[in-house]
Amino acid sequence: MAAPALTSPAAAARTVTTVRTDDAGELLDLLPGGPGLSWVRRGEGLVGWGEAARLEVTGPTALADAAAWWERYTAGLDVADDLGIPGSGPVLFGSIAFDPVAGTSVFVVPEVVVGRRDGVGWITTVGDGVPPEAGGSPAPADGPAPRLRYADGALDPATWCAAVATAVARIDAGELDKVVLARDLLVSAEPALDPRQLLRRLAARFPDCWTFAVDGLLGATPELLLRRTGRQLSSRVLAGTAARGAGAEDDRLAAALLDSAKDRAEHAWAVDSLVDALAPYCSQLTAPEEPALLTLANVRHLASDVTGTQRGSAGLLELVGAVHPTAAVCGAPTPAAAALIGELEGMDRGRYAGPVGWLDARGDGEFGLALRCAELTADGGARLFAGCGIVAGSEPAAELAETQAKFAAFQDALEG
Repeated sequence: MAAPALTSPAAAARTVTTVRTDDAGELLDLLPGGPGLSWVRRGEGLVGWGEAARLEVTGPTALADAAAWWERYTAGLDVADDLGIPGSGPVLFGSIAFDPVAGTSVFVVPEVVVGRRDGVGWITTVGDGVPPEAGGSPAPADGPAPRLRYADGALDPATWCAAVATAVARIDAGELDKVVLARDLLVSAEPALDPRQLLRRLAARFPDCWTFAVDGLLGATPELLLRRTGRQLSSRVLAGTAARGAGAEDDRLAAALLDSAKDRAEHAWAVDSLVDALAPYCSQLTAPEEPALLTLANVRHLASDVTGTQRGSAGLLELVGAVHPTAAVCGAPTPAAAALIGELEGMDRGRYAGPVGWLDARGDGEFGLALRCAELTADGGARLFAGCGIVAGSEPAAELAETQAKFAAFQDALEG
């Protein structure tokens, strides 16, 4: 049975106004102190703050409950929207648990949203939300790096490597083809971490990723789970990773990734799992025959952009629920991989590797996967996450090194 939905007292605010603005500035610089919301890539996207309404939900019908709640909420709004484009008007930010049945998913309607798309900017206010010109506080300038201390999370490196070895043995025994195993890293900080600084640093270092923040979970994900614009659907699937090098070594590593049978097989399972789940909802669906390379500051991935045309009336949250979890974050076959994760990983993923993004009242939106991320903790620190796909032939030491390279994406932001 689903847990009771929690809705903020401010949910009675019913007036929503969107106006165009051409001088919003850098979106992430607009976030005031306190909890903020973000979905930004290359200076475009959405930021928000305040809570006009909030939903927390768990259980077997969590995403259906959230979709119904959003439909009821938007049905009673008095909306004035000058633009009528994806992301204008009422917007719902969401951070969905990796396992929505067991974990808690969080949805927030901000009081203020500032957006930019194709160079066009806008501000949306709900009820008495204060637009940035009237009440925003500037983001703090970067000061001295905080004093950081790192500690192992659920498993120390040696124990995690043993879990990888066990997973490989189970794969060799024919129980499954792939499993994604993650680990966490605990960070204490003095003074407390400032999420605005972290988001700005992540966006500067990873401009081709989506810099996100919802309810204390923030990061820069390279993986777009699903975008819906009208009836057009798109997704960027990533699986198969290699570290970066210097000079000629970097080129050698890139070529080796493209030629790696192990990584190409891992990538194919991820693409096939998305296509198989999305196909019943599409009149047309296209996936490339060969993956491309996505080059980031710290790693490279094999990447495939999948596009389709939706048929039927399914909403974005239903579609997200249908395709999640893909083999990119769980494994293949999904039931066997999910069971092995529960057996070997030793931790609760929470919203790590779950869908994160936004949805507007027209049904347009974007959801990525919460990767390269951290969950801020009440003591001012954070819990970092990183994972990698385990297939036949995976070597525990190499997989551990891959998680360390992925941790580094966030550690660089922490350390300034």
